[in-house]
Amino acid sequence: MITATKKWIFLKLSAVIMLPLMIWFVFQLVSIYDMGFEDINSFFVKQPNKFLFSLFVIITYFYSALSISEVFEDYIVNEKLKNVANKILYLFAIIMPIFTIFILYKLSL
Repeated sequence: MITATKKWIFLKLSAVIMLPLMIWFVFQLVSIYDMGFEDINSFFVKQPNKFLFSLFVIITYFYSALSISEVFEDYIVNEKLKNVANKILYLFAIIMPIFTIFILYKLSL
């Protein structure tokens, strides 16, 4: 299978997975908007919320990395610069969700 086709399939698949998670997160954000720190902290400590938010963060970073990679493919002509930009982007897309999830799980300790 062609790499561009794989990227397109992964973009569409991650968008389908991200949509219900985004709807869930928007409804949850509205419900915790006016709460204090302790209430918000207890929201993220509860197991279903922690798992769903972690999954939402991972899928969102995956989707954004693939989307930005496509922009690099279209607008950066220099192959060496394009490869470096993609590697930095993918590294960022791995490190940031891990860091976010680590902080989230650190809240519950």
